[in-house]
Amino acid sequence: MNPLRQLLKSCGSQAPLGTWIMAASPLVTEAMGHAGFQWGVIDMEHTPLDMMEVIQLLQAAGNTKMVPIVRVPWNDTVMIKRVLDAGATTLLVPFVQNADEAARAVAAMRYPPEGIRGLAGMSRGSKFGTVPEYAKTANRTVGTVVQIETPAALGVPGNTTHLDVMAAMADAARRCKAIGKPIGTVGGTPELVVQYRAMGYSYVAIGSDLGLLMRGAQAAVKALTTPEGEEHVHTLQHGTTTPPSGQGAY
Repeated sequence: MNPLRQLLKSCGSQAPLGTWIMAASPLVTEAMGHAGFQWGVIDMEHTPLDMMEVIQLLQAAGNTKMVPIVRVPWNDTVMIKRVLDAGATTLLVPFVQNADEAARAVAAMRYPPEGIRGLAGMSRGSKFGTVPEYAKTANRTVGTVVQIETPAALGVPGNTTHLDVMAAMADAARRCKAIGKPIGTVGGTPELVVQYRAMGYSYVAIGSDLGLLMRGAQAAVKALTTPEGEEHVHTLQHGTTTPPSGQGAY
């Protein structure tokens, strides 16, 4: 069974939590897995990852319980083939706008007669030829996730909490539940992720590794930085403090 499908099945009604992997770092990828994220999107669309680096990130994720999903740069047959040969089992295909484009992505991931994936006798995907009858079994272990998006983005690009966007998100969750298809999404804050879970999303992500890093770093800097023009002193007893207005350093 595909690892993402297995994760969804094992979690039951509790939507598993993931994040986006955008730092392009094996160490950070492994850390995210050990932090407790159940799945993570290794993003090739908006990062400078090349194929060897994707392999390194897949190896890093493999040292944890985190299920890796690779977002390819585009719905491209050759790119999809190469990422699968690199060892990915679940791909996220961006900018899919209709059923024909979705069908093309699925076909690129499957060997004939179900699809058009090219066959390599020696690849990391087949564990270098050691998986028995890989060409016959691979179609059952790969998973295709299509990313539904349009250029207009409902006319409010970047505003993910707009009422029209939230209504469309809720409607998408209802439609997928009605046909028995899992649906996932990503939110920038825990509060937004909670809303997506309440809508019925099957799996949800919170931000990205870089986003979590930046928010933590900015919060630390803000907490320890005195506004320009204010005096501050540091003592072993009280730490760093800002004297009341009109009172100098002591």
